[in-house]
Amino acid sequence: MSFSEARPERWATDAGDAAQAVLVIPADARRQRRFEISCAMTVALRDAQPGAWHQMTVEAGGTRQWQRREPTRNPGAWDGLDYRFTRSVPVGQALRIVVSVATQGGRRRSLVIEAEEG
Repeated sequence: MSFSEARPERWATDAGDAAQAVLVIPADARRQRRFEISCAMTVALRDAQPGAWHQMTVEAGGTRQWQRREPTRNPGAWDGLDYRFTRSVPVGQALRIVVSVATQGGRRRSLVIEAEEG
């Protein structure tokens, strides 16, 4: 396969119910790449909890990209947040993505980061 026929890259990490996930897209010495990055988390809420909330913070390349805190709803089921963005990765540089989750009144359920070259 020649350089021009390289398949698009795909990177992912599944952190389960952890409070933080880290995905590192390694450097490429030959080309700049552009990725669509998807970050998603879910929380479980057993019973209605007044004041329950969940929060997700996304950092890319050491800079806060996004943060949101929402009330947790859907007792007996799950609730969550997701965020998508695109980022170019320059020649010879890696990209480190860190997603952190905080909750009050709920339980962390899932945390996933995916990056697809496009």
